[in-house]
Amino acid sequence: MKIIRVLLAAAVLAGAGSAAQAQTMSYAQAGALLAKSCGPDINRLCSNVNLGNGALHACMDQKIGQVSAQCKRDYALAKASIAQRDAAQDSIAQVCNADTARLCPGMVPQDGNLLSCLLQATRVVSPACNQAITDAGYR
Repeated sequence: MKIIRVLLAAAVLAGAGSAAQAQTMSYAQAGALLAKSCGPDINRLCSNVNLGNGALHACMDQKIGQVSAQCKRDYALAKASIAQRDAAQDSIAQVCNADTARLCPGMVPQDGNLLSCLLQATRVVSPACNQAITDAGYR
């Protein structure tokens, strides 16, 4: 039961995300990383915290000075990567606007076909749009 709680806790923390690396990690990757390096700290410091509504994230932020050095590093890395992924997902429509108009006329943001169009046109999509798609985790 503790293992399940640690894995769930790590997944919740991974979704709480701030940013700077070439490719972002997925929520699953962040969760696995945090389960491995922060599991004991989560069990020790935040075992009575509800997993939802950011409570576990708040607990870890509050007790970050009490966690292992590896957990501290991995927690910061996961938060940064997830924040970068979230920001890229939020900005894709703006960053890829010119590419969308040029390569995918008539398609609108939030349309899955638009993303398919941009992915199929990878070789002619602008470098900024390609990077946003990668950082957003869409490839």
